[in-house]
Amino acid sequence: MKSNQIKETEQWYERSYQSLGLEAQRRYPNEEVLRFLGRNFFKVPFESRKKVRFLEVGCGSCSNLWGVAKEGFDAYGIDLSSESIVLGEGMLERWGVSADLKVGSMTEMPYHDAFFNSVLDVFSSYCLRESDFEKFLQETWRILKVGAKFFSYFPSKASDAFLNSSPSELLDPSTLNGIYRKDSPFAGNHYAFRFMHPEEYKNALGKHGFKVDYLETVSRTYRSMGEQFQHIVVEASKA
Repeated sequence: MKSNQIKETEQWYERSYQSLGLEAQRRYPNEEVLRFLGRNFFKVPFESRKKVRFLEVGCGSCSNLWGVAKEGFDAYGIDLSSESIVLGEGMLERWGVSADLKVGSMTEMPYHDAFFNSVLDVFSSYCLRESDFEKFLQETWRILKVGAKFFSYFPSKASDAFLNSSPSELLDPSTLNGIYRKDSPFAGNHYAFRFMHPEEYKNALGKHGFKVDYLETVSRTYRSMGEQFQHIVVEASKA
C-alpha cells in the first residue's frame, strides 16, 4: 500500500509532466550513470548485452533509459506517474529503442526475485522518507541477481538546501517536507525530499546485505556560486 507521502509525490509529478511534458526533465543521461556503465558494463560485448537486464526506478521520461537501451542492454523502467510513462515511450521511440515500462512504486516492484543485473536510482529514491526508503532497499535486494550492481545518485546532507532549509520542515531526521525556500535549488518540489551523509548511505546498504564498491560525492554551485548542492554517488553489489 502506498504511503501518503508517496501519493503526494505521485500527484506532484503527474501535474509536472502534464504541464511541462518533456521539459519537466533533462533529455540526456546523467553523467554519473554513464561513468557507472563505463566502469562496469561497457566491456560486455555488444552482441551479448541483450542478456544484461537493467531496471531504472523512477525512470521518468526515460532520459537515462534510452541511453541504456541504445547501448544494447535489456532496459526496464518503473515510475509512479502514468504521464511519465507516456512521455518515456515517446522518448524511446525518438531514439529508435525500446524498453519494458511499468507504472508502479519502487517500494513494491512487480518483478521476480533475482531478475536484474543492475538497478539504477538516479535522483529518485530521495523522495522516500526513511521507512519507505528501507522498503525500497529490501525490494532492490530481492530483484537483483547475486553479484549484481545497484547504482544511486542521491542528495547529500552537505547541500545548502538541507543545511539552510527553512521554511521547510523535517518529516524525519533526514527528510524535508519539500523545498520551500524560494532561492534554493529545486525550489517548488513540494513533496518528501530526503538527504543523507555518505556514511549513512553506506551503513544503510550494509544493513541490507550490500557491499559498497564505490562511494564519492559530486557538487555544483547555484546563484553565481552562492550556494552548493552535493550528491552522493554510490554503487554496491548484492553479496
